[in-house]
Amino acid sequence: MTIALDTPDVDGLSEAVEALREWQHEGAPMQLHPGDVGWFWRFGPEATVAALRTWSRDGQILAAGLLDGTRLFRLTIAPDALQDEELAQRMVADVTAPERGVLPEGKASIEAPRTALIQDLLSEGGWNTDEPWTPLRRDLAEPVQDPGVRIEVIGPDRAHDRTAVQRASFDSSTFTDDRWHAMAAGPPYADARCLVAYDDRDNAVAGVTVWSAGRGRPGLIEPMGVHREHRGHGYGRAITLAAAAALRDLGSSSAVVCTPASNTAGVATYESAGFRPLPEVRDRLRDAA
Repeated sequence: MTIALDTPDVDGLSEAVEALREWQHEGAPMQLHPGDVGWFWRFGPEATVAALRTWSRDGQILAAGLLDGTRLFRLTIAPDALQDEELAQRMVADVTAPERGVLPEGKASIEAPRTALIQDLLSEGGWNTDEPWTPLRRDLAEPVQDPGVRIEVIGPDRAHDRTAVQRASFDSSTFTDDRWHAMAAGPPYADARCLVAYDDRDNAVAGVTVWSAGRGRPGLIEPMGVHREHRGHGYGRAITLAAAAALRDLGSSSAVVCTPASNTAGVATYESAGFRPLPEVRDRLRDAA
């Protein structure tokens, strides 16, 4: 049996997303979520296809990765294949050889589950660790408290509110109405919701997108932001509570999110909304030759 590296076509994207859904379970290390693919879909299905890679044996997908940007490859692996040596060896060979079309030459990063064998192999190959990230989790067995502000579920008629608050939350954001519509047209968005918080003057003050992986599985917050002109009023906590409640309504067993450990204000916001930090994770980093 051999491992095959593939770039799925548009029709094959559904199979890859379904595999990602099935791999989400309580207690799993922080890993690529179908919501990550759904958020990337804002660039359109063709761009998503171009960024996605899968590794299969006998037609069964064992690992999947998303090239997020040009030099960060976000990778996850089926739970029963985390220590599969043949798979790990093949993935290392593919991600380190530019001609195989996964990562370019020079500086690059790989995000992978911390319990996967590929972590050890990359370390042995000279890949160092990058800056730490803090995963956080909130159990959704019990109802979530009221956020205390008006929250709206955003549809096509109010997409402009969601995109505007995103751009006002992140200086580098390129989220536009067209990109919202592209994202919402993608299959992963069937299990997602966009929420916006409004103040008492009807200003959109915070926004979030949440992604379910199916009932009984962890759901993802990606992304959440507070308008730069409305910070310091508790809107981050409010929209995070609303996000957790939306995921609970979608059947998620927990809500997960990951933010740079250096983002102390963000970590504090999530903790104020009932999230608990998990052990820090680090990407594998290959310095430029």
